[in-house]
Amino acid sequence: MDPITHGITGALLGKSYFFEKHGRTAAFAVFLGSVFPDVDVILDTFSHDPLATIRFHRGFTHSLIGLPVFSAALALLTIMLLRRRVRGEPNFAILFWCYAVGIGSHILLDTMTSYGTRIWNPISSHRYTLDWLFIVDFLLTACVLTPQVLAWVHSASLRHFPRSAAIRALAMWLIFSAATIGVWELAQKLEDGFSWLAAAILIVVFGLLFFAPLWRNTDSGISRARWCRAGLYVTAAYILTCATAHHAAVERVRGFADAKGLTAISEAAIPLPPSLLYWDGMIRTQEGVYHSRFSLADAQPAAFTYLADSSPSPVLTHALALPEVQTYLWFARFPVLRTRVENGVEVAEFIDVRFAMRHDRSVPPFTFRVLMNAQGKLLEDDWVVGATHLHLRRDIKGYTPPLDEMR
Repeated sequence: MDPITHGITGALLGKSYFFEKHGRTAAFAVFLGSVFPDVDVILDTFSHDPLATIRFHRGFTHSLIGLPVFSAALALLTIMLLRRRVRGEPNFAILFWCYAVGIGSHILLDTMTSYGTRIWNPISSHRYTLDWLFIVDFLLTACVLTPQVLAWVHSASLRHFPRSAAIRALAMWLIFSAATIGVWELAQKLEDGFSWLAAAILIVVFGLLFFAPLWRNTDSGISRARWCRAGLYVTAAYILTCATAHHAAVERVRGFADAKGLTAISEAAIPLPPSLLYWDGMIRTQEGVYHSRFSLADAQPAAFTYLADSSPSPVLTHALALPEVQTYLWFARFPVLRTRVENGVEVAEFIDVRFAMRHDRSVPPFTFRVLMNAQGKLLEDDWVVGATHLHLRRDIKGYTPPLDEMR
């Protein structure tokens, strides 16, 4: 899940259950805990290891074993910083619980995406995933953000100033409407199924939420905590709906595998933005990956494309023996193995189909490439950056990238 949504979710939790009873510091602790686990990206920033992003990300900081450790450390640090500055602040037990709730929300949301989260690290390196949510889920972000904005627009302090509340409501409705149109335009570029009718309905819904409480110059009198708790209930309902849609999508994938008599090593349905109706279906076999994009609204069976691995070859054998490639295959859930020769250089390419982009038919993200000379000597192993560029961390003597990779 993206860090912004994590932070907004933490703020929602803090305002719902901690601010009124324990104060601002407690609510902030929940927010800080909700973004803390992504501190592991610092290791990637300073590491010279090209695979640092998959070795370290969503590891111990995202672990249920690490959760109490970091919650205690952050609670102690908070008490040390506030001891001589503010009186009446939450004690260690309350702060520990606040940080634990925030960190736990981060771990839970990340586990619902398809990237994989090592929730039992360092005991186990297995990546758990539910595949319920896309990593950037605009509807989820709207669910956790809208109630907080509504609480600000219709706060009790504005009860006797309806004009100020109306100005806030109009401003927020225009901003949310513009954001909805922006998401709709992005969806059109990505060829995603977000219709203009769905965008119009969302704009109308936002209008009702912002303006209905101001009807006849009256205020709803709903407290901030109640607004936020209602938002949590809506968020939970949305996630459960995504889980139900995921179950239906997986059944379609399994139906295809059963009809074809495939022996599946793994199979999954991964959500596509921005609608929970659209899914990527994937089936990994010994020889390759079956892949499909389908809508649950379509009654017709999904059409799958077969992406075959390259035939066994010396370059593939040498590449598979590399520790870096083994690390990549530990991370990849639906890898396709491809080999070719370019300018006298043997190329082995490993593509994880779950990251294939709908709008880009070329090389998807998280594609790893190995370069060898004719004698089987390793020249380079690294990620492919973007769609057509090699990301080379060391100079390669005797190798000139093809023209299409230099553009």
